[in-house]
Amino acid sequence: MAVAWMDPAKTKFLTIHCAATPEGRDIKATTIGEWDIAKFGQISYHWVVTLDGIAHRTLNDNQRGAHTGGANTGNIGICYVGGVDSKMNPKDTRNPAQKATLRRLVAEYRQRFPNIVVRGHRDWPGVKKACPSFDVATAL
Repeated sequence: MAVAWMDPAKTKFLTIHCAATPEGRDIKATTIGEWDIAKFGQISYHWVVTLDGIAHRTLNDNQRGAHTGGANTGNIGICYVGGVDSKMNPKDTRNPAQKATLRRLVAEYRQRFPNIVVRGHRDWPGVKKACPSFDVATAL
C-alpha cells in the first residue's frame, strides 16, 4: 500500500501515541516502522521519539499516516517509545528527554497551526485503549 498524500495546510489534529513497549526497552524508530508496515501496510507515525529523546521523522507532514483509524487525514501522529510496564499494563514511561521532546514538537505544531487540536489516541471517540498512557490535555 502506498502512502497517501494530504495537504499539510489543512492539518487540524496532532495525536500523541505510545508504542506500547515495556518501560526502558530501547526500540528504534525503524523497528516501529517495520511493525506498522507489517500491520497496516505503511508507516503509521510522522515522528517517533526514542528513549534518548531524539525525534525521528518517519513521515513527512504531507503524507497521511495510519495511526488514528478513520481520522488520519489532517492528523499528525507522534509516538513515543514505551507506554507500558514490564507486565504490559499501561504506564506513563516517558523519561525527561522524551517529555522535553514531546513538549517541543507540540509547541512547534501549535506555532505552525494555531488552531490545532492536540489529543492522546485514547481521547478519540470510540477508542478503547489507554494509549498514550498519560493525559495529553494536562501534560502537554
